[in-house]
Amino acid sequence: MNRCLPLPIVRWLTVLVMLWASSLSPASAQSMLRQFPPAAKRGTLLVTAPPEILINGASARLSPGARIKGVNNGLVMSGALVGQSVLVNYVRDGQGQISEVWILSPEEARAERSGMEVVTNFIFGSDADKVKTDDGKTPFDQLPKYPKQ
Repeated sequence: MNRCLPLPIVRWLTVLVMLWASSLSPASAQSMLRQFPPAAKRGTLLVTAPPEILINGASARLSPGARIKGVNNGLVMSGALVGQSVLVNYVRDGQGQISEVWILSPEEARAERSGMEVVTNFIFGSDADKVKTDDGKTPFDQLPKYPKQ
C-alpha cells in the first residue's frame, strides 16, 4: 500500500503554493492595523526591573504571564525593553496588573485612544481670583453671598 502522493502531484502542489505565496505582498501585510480590545488604554511604557514598570510615570507591575507584543505582533521579552520608553496600548487584569501590551507602530499611534489625558491637580492664580457668577442653573444654597447694606 502506497501512502505517499505521486511525485507529479507533489510538484504541482508545490508550484501552486509558491505562486500563491509570491502573490502576497509584504507591504500590504505591514500596513494592516491591528484591532485592540475596547478596554485597551494608551500609555508610555518604561520597564525598570521586570516585572516592575512605569506606565505614564506611575508605577505598575506586569502580571505573571503578561504578553508584550511588538510592532510585527511577535512576542517581546520585558528584559529586552529595560530602560526604553515606548508608546503602547495596554490592558489591566482584575487585580490591576498589566496583562497585555502592544507596542505601537507610527500608524497605530496616530489613532485616538484614552489613557494619555493630562491630569492637573492645581489651580492657577488667575483662575482662583475669578468672581463667581450665576448661570441660572446654580442651586440656591451655592449662590454667592452678598453683604447686607
